Amino acid sequence: QVQLVESGGGLVQAGGSLRLSCTASGRTLSSYRVGWFRRAPGKDREFVAAISWGSGGSTFYADSVKGRFTITRDSAKNTAYLQMDSLKAEDRAVYYCAAGVGGTLVRTYKYWGPGTQVTVSS
Repeated sequence: QVQLVESGGGLVQAGGSLRLSCTASGRTLSSYRVGWFRRAPGKDREFVAAISWGSGGSTFYADSVKGRFTITRDSAKNTAYLQMDSLKAEDRAVYYCAAGVGGTLVRTYKYWGPGTQVTVSS
């Protein structure tokens, strides 16, 4: 079992930055891909970014955040991060981290954190 906890959410002005953290316990993330998803009010959960935990740490992003968000990981801390820059009002959502086989689909992730709220004021 893997337990995930997100942190770092909050209120930020449009154009500002936030860094989200996803800390895992129970097992190392070395066998998984870690993804970030978000759910805006009234919308379905959508893919944001993902990173492989192996050497090289390949990443991929949703088009809507490419160039503004950066996903990284710290293996020693068993933690993944999502650096969010140039935030827009439409980035407002609850952000979730997840671990699993990985991809862009919700169903490819087995473990989920409870989420952290990100609010962007315009």
